[in-house]
Amino acid sequence: MAKPQLIIFDCDGVLIDSEVIAAKVQSEMLLEEGIELDAGESAARFAGLTWKTILDRLGEETGHRFSEAFMNRVDAEIDRRLGTEAEEVAGAREMLERLDLPRCICSNSSAARLELELDHVGLWDFFRPNVFSAGDVGRAKPAPDVFLHALKKFEVTGPQSVVIEDSVHGVTGARAAGCRVVGFTGAGHSYPGHADALTEAGAETVINRLADFPAVVEVLGDWQDD
Repeated sequence: MAKPQLIIFDCDGVLIDSEVIAAKVQSEMLLEEGIELDAGESAARFAGLTWKTILDRLGEETGHRFSEAFMNRVDAEIDRRLGTEAEEVAGAREMLERLDLPRCICSNSSAARLELELDHVGLWDFFRPNVFSAGDVGRAKPAPDVFLHALKKFEVTGPQSVVIEDSVHGVTGARAAGCRVVGFTGAGHSYPGHADALTEAGAETVINRLADFPAVVEVLGDWQDD
């Protein structure tokens, strides 16, 4: 039996309801390039991926070449909007106050964006300095690099950690690192079939309220490892 020793949070779409903001900005600005992509479709298909990866995939599908200047301009607008419009996911603060285990964040977002949005909603002090950006430590999710970095930092094994993730890409990366994973569908970008997709990717259970997460962590401590 492996008792949880570390809680790993994704940020966007778990703690901060930001995926829907990013998807809206991306959808609006892609129109300038002649690409029509509904914000809801964008959130469902690409939540959890870096903007560069999204553009690479759209380029493969459409044959369109996106400039670095365009990529940077969209990123800057997302940062501006997140710094003024982002809100915490309902119940995030209360949930964090109830958990007394070591915690960190593992995200595909840049370190600068993570600090910006966490500070804006007042959650930065719950995590600093243990806020890890995949771009600073290796490959982005769905690669397991950022999760492996966190495990090494806290000197725990994968089965001793519980990850909460809202995206298939995040769940895939966490499972590849050997972590136990709880799926989350309670943010504004959730879509029909979201919970099933997270389960198929390897989440042991799926919740749609952060208020339920502390009890789930406690229960996971009593589950036998695979």
